[in-house]
Amino acid sequence: MKKNKKSNNNEKRLAVKLALCIIYLIIITILFVCSYNLFNEENKILSWSEVENVEDYTYMEISKMSEKFAYYKEANIGIHFVIEKEDTGQWHTYLIAIDESKYDKYKEIIDYTYERTDKQPKPMKIYGYPVNTTDELKNLAIKNIKNFVPASNEVKITKENYEDYLTNSYLDTTKEKKDSFNILLFITLILLVVVILLFIITLLDRDKIVDNIDEKIEKELDKAKSLFKKK
Repeated sequence: MKKNKKSNNNEKRLAVKLALCIIYLIIITILFVCSYNLFNEENKILSWSEVENVEDYTYMEISKMSEKFAYYKEANIGIHFVIEKEDTGQWHTYLIAIDESKYDKYKEIIDYTYERTDKQPKPMKIYGYPVNTTDELKNLAIKNIKNFVPASNEVKITKENYEDYLTNSYLDTTKEKKDSFNILLFITLILLVVVILLFIITLLDRDKIVDNIDEKIEKELDKAKSLFKKK
């Protein structure tokens, strides 16, 4: 009889463990997917055309680039025109800021732009953060754009239509990607670790007290009955 009870207890325990493991696996799957999506969102790099604010880390792929037309001496930062060519064949002119000490990195594409070489370099992908263009920089860009864009493609840019052609910001490549702390991702990862530990503990649990709980309860009930009969 006791063996049957113990067997029943083991079967019940196995059923409970199985149910718990399934629940834990479902929770682990959900938390893993959430963590993965949050991580990707945190590390997502937007194309320049998708940028919405100055906090967006972004990139553009340039095929041509001018010499600097504006220069901030103290920071050794130069402002250049660049051309980004789409897969459709359309091209767009933008402004970028670079650390002039890294000029050699861009020299090949600049030389090709000014026909100093016949060797066409591969388009270059550059990264950084948007910076709002000041009025002073807009005026310099309007003044110098004719020295970069071929006359056949030249559009008269004024203060009124500036943002239609050159947008209201430029890409600052001197700014490194910021590592921000995502509290939601952190909490999700903590929960994921906790649930995984619970899952492992449930699988490895060998607590005999739980296996024999029904038997012990029955003994206590028998004792209580004996005491009641004596009274």
